[in-house]
Amino acid sequence: MAIDPVTAKILAQVALKAASDEESRKRIFIIILAPVLFLLLLIALILYLITSPFSMLAGWLVGDEINAVKDFQMDYGYNQSIGIYEKDYIEGSGQSYEGVIFTDGGVEVTYYNQLDERWADEPYGTDNIGGYGCGPTSMSIVVSSLTEQTVDPPAMAEWAYQHGYWCSGNGSYHSLIPGAAEGFGLSCESIATDDPQAVVDALASGKLIVALMSKGHFTSSEHFLVLRGVTAEGKILVADPASKKRSEQEWDLSIILDEARRGASAGGPFWAIFKEGTD
Repeated sequence: MAIDPVTAKILAQVALKAASDEESRKRIFIIILAPVLFLLLLIALILYLITSPFSMLAGWLVGDEINAVKDFQMDYGYNQSIGIYEKDYIEGSGQSYEGVIFTDGGVEVTYYNQLDERWADEPYGTDNIGGYGCGPTSMSIVVSSLTEQTVDPPAMAEWAYQHGYWCSGNGSYHSLIPGAAEGFGLSCESIATDDPQAVVDALASGKLIVALMSKGHFTSSEHFLVLRGVTAEGKILVADPASKKRSEQEWDLSIILDEARRGASAGGPFWAIFKEGTD
């Protein structure tokens, strides 16, 4: 069927207008979508720089860029693998801490050190306990001190790995602490950093507190340790899994509160752990 020239012209104009409108819609969509995608990519990059293992970034960063990323991770406390000071490695490596028990706090505490020669090179996932195992080692101290069970760092590291608490290249997820407490039959409650009296009361009543510390006296980035008692003068006793020397010192409560990791997840940075029935 033939179409007369006038009709053909009208149809052509309609088709051209429809194509033009479609092109306009596409341009508007792209204009709106482009900044949204850019923002999402920027957020993803920032999160990657914060949380990804440093070794993965080193492959494509050079020179000062590597140092900048390392400083960023250290300042914001997202990486337990770079949390131990070099002096801790020098002090702790090549030694055995077998049989070390602290009796000067409210609870007799079985001490473990992640750098102990017996297990420093043992696996924590695909990492090792010496460099990444402050979380499992802290929970080994707690469980072995508060229960009838003896759970050393390799056993706790394997338990943490099997239950999904190992964070590749970064140590442990914060949820390890309440998760391991429950897994080994202990109770756990969170204490806020703005409640110093609650910290003192918990320690005075025989509870142990796992604390997540940020950059300061105990770590260059992020580090789990155990608060194990309070003296008559109000000083805090610790069981630092990276340093027996620091574990033998008395600490001002203000240092513990000021250097606790703000923004910790899973109820942190202070977890009071105890047997049910402990007041």
